[in-house]
Amino acid sequence: MTDFQKGLSALIGNIEKVIVGKRDAVELAVASLLSRGHLLIEDVPGLGKTMLARAIAGSLDLRFKRIQFTPDLLPSDVTGVSIYSQKSGEFEFRSGPVFTNILLADEINRATPRTQSSLLECMEEAQVTVDGMTYPLPAVFMVVATQNPIELQGTYPLPEAQLDRFFMKIAIGYPSAAEEVRVMEMQIREHPINSISAVLSDQELRKMQEAVCNVHIDNAVKGYIVKIVNATRKHEHLQLGASPRGSISLMRAAQAMALMRGKDYVEPTVVKLMAVPVLAHRLIVKPQSRLREITERIVLEEILGRVPVPIQGQ
Repeated sequence: MTDFQKGLSALIGNIEKVIVGKRDAVELAVASLLSRGHLLIEDVPGLGKTMLARAIAGSLDLRFKRIQFTPDLLPSDVTGVSIYSQKSGEFEFRSGPVFTNILLADEINRATPRTQSSLLECMEEAQVTVDGMTYPLPAVFMVVATQNPIELQGTYPLPEAQLDRFFMKIAIGYPSAAEEVRVMEMQIREHPINSISAVLSDQELRKMQEAVCNVHIDNAVKGYIVKIVNATRKHEHLQLGASPRGSISLMRAAQAMALMRGKDYVEPTVVKLMAVPVLAHRLIVKPQSRLREITERIVLEEILGRVPVPIQGQ
């Protein structure tokens, strides 16, 4: 675990050169990366959503591409298109920006549902199908999408199928007064993102991703995860609970966080820590409950408070 700890510490420290005072958000983003999951960052404008995505990409020796999602963006602008070549007399595939390691889908909810759906196959199966031909994506592939929660005009809410493919949804939040002063000081001459450099190679990252799968998770803890997820399917305030994909994601997220903390096994407390960022965006609150200001987070916290936590060693 020591080598992994050094590498992860360097990665988190490098990202924090750009994202100040948001350790929790940075750790959750790294946990998503280690779990081979896709990340949705939702927060108000100006809090560093795009910078967090760029800092993750800049800290890794991987290819990075950015797509600015707009209403006129077409699916072929994301995945690529087949073009007829007069020289060869055949159609040739011109790959789109999705063929990369880290893809930043900036303001994803500004694109039409048709364009949003072009990422479904990419995110779930790590491949692209165009004109009946299937093209594999790189072994390391992660979508980091951003969206603003308060802008409604000119936006298209992500459908449930799309949200469920995001491994985790996080927010960054406003900085404290001292942190905001530090952010200002750091940008007097230039933005720190311009000087960030890679601290992990492709091979090092893939070894860490493989190590996550080897973190032991006891049957009692697996049962605990299933009970939490099953409770979302029966809750009186929920119209839609989490799917089995949610159970698998919560297990993997707990393994990743355990690895980051230098543990070779998953503790129930880590499951509780990861439950909200992993599950909340997969739930749909009933309209009448939402009118009473009941949110997905409130429901999950209530469930976590009443589902018995397994005792270690029993």
